[in-house]
Amino acid sequence: MNKRIIISLFYFLSVLHATMVLGKVRLPKLVSDGMVIQRDTKLKIWGWADEREKVVITFKGKKYTAITGVDRKWQVWLTPSPAGGPYTMDIHGSGDGIIIRNILVGDVWVCAGQSNMVHYLDLHKERYAKEIAAANYPEIRQFLIQTNPVLPGPADDIPDGSWKSATPKDVLRFSVVAYFFAKKLYDKYAIPIGLINASVGGSRIEAWTSEEGLKGFPDLLNTIQQNKDSNYVNGVNRTAYLRSQEIARRRQSDKGLAGITPWYDPSYLPKNWKAMNIPGYWEDQGIRDLDGIVWYRREMDIPVSMAGIPAQVALGRIVDADYLYINGEPVGNTTYQYPQRRYEVRAGLLVQGKNSLVIRVINQNGKGGFVPDKPYYLAAGRDTIDLKGTWYAKVGAVYDSVGVDVGGIILRNQPTAFYNGMVAPLTNYAVKGIIWYQGESNADRPEEYKRLLPALIADWRRQWGLGDVPFLYVQLPNFMDVNYVPAESNWALMRDAQSQALREVNTGMVVAIDLGEWNDIHPGNKRPVGERLALAALKLAYQEKNIVYSGPVYSNSVVNDNKVVLSFDHVGGGLISLDGEDLKWFAVAGSDKKFMWANAIIQHNKVIVWSEHLSHPMYVRYAWADNPDGVNFYNQDGLPASPFEVQVR
Repeated sequence: MNKRIIISLFYFLSVLHATMVLGKVRLPKLVSDGMVIQRDTKLKIWGWADEREKVVITFKGKKYTAITGVDRKWQVWLTPSPAGGPYTMDIHGSGDGIIIRNILVGDVWVCAGQSNMVHYLDLHKERYAKEIAAANYPEIRQFLIQTNPVLPGPADDIPDGSWKSATPKDVLRFSVVAYFFAKKLYDKYAIPIGLINASVGGSRIEAWTSEEGLKGFPDLLNTIQQNKDSNYVNGVNRTAYLRSQEIARRRQSDKGLAGITPWYDPSYLPKNWKAMNIPGYWEDQGIRDLDGIVWYRREMDIPVSMAGIPAQVALGRIVDADYLYINGEPVGNTTYQYPQRRYEVRAGLLVQGKNSLVIRVINQNGKGGFVPDKPYYLAAGRDTIDLKGTWYAKVGAVYDSVGVDVGGIILRNQPTAFYNGMVAPLTNYAVKGIIWYQGESNADRPEEYKRLLPALIADWRRQWGLGDVPFLYVQLPNFMDVNYVPAESNWALMRDAQSQALREVNTGMVVAIDLGEWNDIHPGNKRPVGERLALAALKLAYQEKNIVYSGPVYSNSVVNDNKVVLSFDHVGGGLISLDGEDLKWFAVAGSDKKFMWANAIIQHNKVIVWSEHLSHPMYVRYAWADNPDGVNFYNQDGLPASPFEVQVR
């Protein structure tokens, strides 16, 4: 036989046994090799084929048959299965077939939200190095949904993706929160756990909600209708594009790149550079209200022990974008402010003796520069050089602010966009429950969120058709500067809006008021978030009786003279001050709502609050601030109390 024919035949047979569409039958991306399907419930398997095509599915010794309709869609319902596997599933049309391999039956959880759900283990590999090294859980699997906003919609399927196991090869791309959530459940029950990760950084809740789910929001419905008019959308975006091009032309000039010798070149001779401290913002160091480009440079001596070998540079966080050069060679860059900077330096770039480090920082608005209280160092082998301290800086470009807001209809910011492209294609897939970590992008409108979160919960339950499926979510953590004076706070209002969704049946809220960082909207201490979500799942989804899954939540109050006696749900083993110090962050106010700090003590699992300066308290607040640092009001089970504001009688 001709060698080319043999090779072609081998290729054909290999493809025949792979999980992919052959000929007429097509499956959704989720229904693929390595999938985890929900145990103990009827399961829908669906797909597409030619009209009137007979499709036969064989699974665990049983056959199921479907005939496609005029819409070319087919579906079958599999009988419930207990946890187990691996199994195969054979799906055949007339003359073509698909074999799905390595199927597990267990519990499937949808993991959704914005960047704090997105953040994967590779971004936190220093903090979780031991956990990553020990990750060998082939029965914990994640399907990562690609970012896919769609208008109009909804879409039939997601663009691409595959099931990956929590093993050393693939675990680095697992959501940190979702991984530790799944691991706690797996350690408890030893059954397969499937994670469908549909999350996008910076996304707003209305983008995750269907048009039907937003029917109580006329402004959003009006936007949805406008977006259905392609002429309108294209016109707005054409105008925005022209504006953006004009701004780009005005911002092209950078003195650091315009000369014969760029400022990152080792042969460049610096003149009139200003001493500047890293970390820190240039607006705090003598450069006022500058949006633009500032260059930083420093020369340092590298010992022989660090020369010639691979190295790593940590540059904390930079607002907004940066380019790092070492000895004139580009080493790395980041295009926006939130990621931690971790750059790899190739072997041979560092030399013994003098080396130059140059950082080009681009800031679009607000304070620009290097975020304090983050790691800044150069490491090679066993040696580390601290990069904090005095550098030298020079302005490369100054941006004008005229016409910066170009407008435009950004697809990812539109209501229903992520529902259409990333949720609707999943709703045929049976799940155990949903975990949700989102809210930062809606913190500017907490009153609206008070209605949007319950609307999302109801919408997703309706779309999945699984009744009051458990919906577990994370309250926003502490963030931004600490204010030691009682004050108003949008983030406090947002936490209050989130807590009110507990009125919805079968919901659980993780309090993270002790897990944030003042200078990072993406706090690194995410393991407790996942594990607290798992506690809520143990109680609400698995009906474990002796589980304390929440910290204290305000219940009711009684006023005695100038004192308020507060009662709480979820007391657990009892109320405590975690550090043994006086309770912090309680405040009281009279009818004028001018709050003042209050004394607070625990008696008989209640909290008594008062101030000698207020004879008739009418309002009580706890942890009502952007960043109530060092909260210490917990139950004995180690879970923090939820912030609250309440009017007392």
